[in-house]
Amino acid sequence: MNTTTKQQGGAIVALLFLIVIISAAGYWLWHDYQRFRSTPLQISGMGVNYQVKPGTSLIEVANDLSTKGILRQPFYLRALALDMGVSTKIKAGEYLIVANTTPEMLLDQLVRGKVLEYSLTLIEGWTFKQALATVRIHPMIVQTLASLSTEQIMDRLGLAGVYPEGRFFPDTYLFPRGTTDADILKRAYQRMQKVLAQEWQERADGLPIKTPYEALILASIIEKETGVADERKQVAGVFTRRLQKRMRLQTDPTVIYGMGDTYDGNIRRKDLSTDTPYNTYVHSGLTPTPIALPGRKSIHAALHPADGDALYFVATGEGGHFFSATYEEHRRAVQKYQIKRNKN
Repeated sequence: MNTTTKQQGGAIVALLFLIVIISAAGYWLWHDYQRFRSTPLQISGMGVNYQVKPGTSLIEVANDLSTKGILRQPFYLRALALDMGVSTKIKAGEYLIVANTTPEMLLDQLVRGKVLEYSLTLIEGWTFKQALATVRIHPMIVQTLASLSTEQIMDRLGLAGVYPEGRFFPDTYLFPRGTTDADILKRAYQRMQKVLAQEWQERADGLPIKTPYEALILASIIEKETGVADERKQVAGVFTRRLQKRMRLQTDPTVIYGMGDTYDGNIRRKDLSTDTPYNTYVHSGLTPTPIALPGRKSIHAALHPADGDALYFVATGEGGHFFSATYEEHRRAVQKYQIKRNKN
């Protein structure tokens, strides 16, 4: 064998060896990549809050996660994103990456925009003042209305001239970081508009209330009168019959609302005769506006009052009420339950 033949043979052996090495490396890389796809990230405990700022690329996210020790191989994440066809589809926001999250799960989270959400709850029966105070102290809500008056707030919401009481639906609202107070209030207002329209569409016949706003007013009074779900329609029935008979509603929550900040937890005889627009012991019919945020059940009750002949009710002191058809029966019930409450 001449020198040239030996050299060619050596080159072929070297090439074959190189192919074997490359194939082995490729095989190892492929299997390492497959393990990477389904191996959980380096996260434990309660998880990690991770912020993707607007305009951040997937390459930047991968490198950052690698720097933080969360991601073992940033190149693999970029390759996985290409395989999934999502390398340019991640969304900005704050994410909670929980323990046992795999790279595939992470990319799905980033692409779907499954951002970390916070919650704020507006309670049934709260006044707008209470609801606004809760919005203002939430640490994750961006405050843009803090220095504004109530009238200015409604104007900023595009509701100039609208009285805010009762207009915002009590519920739990989920939202991402960066949500403004105006965003929350707009959502609550729109939710109330939707619920009220749905309930009004399905209202019972023969009601003494003629508009959705009147239904909202009555629902707010019902909301403040009873916290017992099964009583709402009974209370609504009493108020409906009193309105039909042109009797004054004579309900304490309206008096309290009219007293404003002077209310100290007690209603005195003079308060029942003090002339405010909200005193239903003095004025007939509904109050000028709602007195609280009514929930859906109270709105439904106002539009579907229970049948019966009761025209009065008194608190029993045990969370519920005793209903009476005549004033004499009601007077005896008042004496009975007032004495019981005084003893307690």
